[in-house]
Amino acid sequence: MLYLILSIFCSVTVGAIFKIARKYDTCSTQIVGWNYFFAIILCYVFFEPDVSSFNFSRHWPLYVPLSLLLPTVFLLLAISIRHMGIVKTDAAQRLSLFIPILAAWFIFGEKFNILKLAGLAVAFPAMILILAYRKDENHGRKWIFPLLVLLGFGVIDVLFKQVALLPSPGYTTSLFFIFCGALVVTALMIAYDVIIRKFPMHPINPAFGALVGIFNFGNIIFYLKAHKEFSNDPSTVFAAMNMGVIVVGSLAGIIIFKEKLTRRNYLGIALALVAIVLITLSQLKK
Repeated sequence: MLYLILSIFCSVTVGAIFKIARKYDTCSTQIVGWNYFFAIILCYVFFEPDVSSFNFSRHWPLYVPLSLLLPTVFLLLAISIRHMGIVKTDAAQRLSLFIPILAAWFIFGEKFNILKLAGLAVAFPAMILILAYRKDENHGRKWIFPLLVLLGFGVIDVLFKQVALLPSPGYTTSLFFIFCGALVVTALMIAYDVIIRKFPMHPINPAFGALVGIFNFGNIIFYLKAHKEFSNDPSTVFAAMNMGVIVVGSLAGIIIFKEKLTRRNYLGIALALVAIVLITLSQLKK
């Protein structure tokens, strides 16, 4: 259970770091770039990837889109936290689990039971209520950012599930290569900002990037360890992780960062938790 708690803590902390970073003269792109730099180092040290197993011609259909999507969606995550707050962004990120479920239904032909259908039915109004805002709030169309976070992480989840099915290399080795690709993509973004848009390389960005990289990697390694600890009951990890991030993220946003939510937002969060419970129960009924 300790690994699960640590994974939830690391996940919420990543959002909190982006929230704090906005108060300083930081650049989200540079923070994300440094995040992958430090994550690659940690991945190499802890996972000891088999770098000799890399085969671009075989793996590029999965590695390339993930290398493009990871930094792009990470930047959208930072933008969403800046404009919409931790509560709504974390809830949107966790509701992204319904994208791979829909993919399993429409693309892979998986048959659904009544609990899974009920979970999907509850998830859609939950998302609408979470993104709802008062008329006096100057959000405009900024609700699009958490929605893009939901869609982005959902597609990433589908692709990573395909990576897990690869006969070789192992999952953690694939993760190392994908992080390397994400770093290259982010480095190109940073080069464009610095050369074309004349953004300076501020020394505070590596500090925030290191924090994000450490806690982002911590979230991954503790989540994998939690699955190993509960190898006979993966649904427990699945439910506790998603519900834990929504609850802890909501508490952090409301208590620490004084984010204001409407009654509709609270109802949406409650429905999101119900949807996750239904999906988890549906996994047990297989």
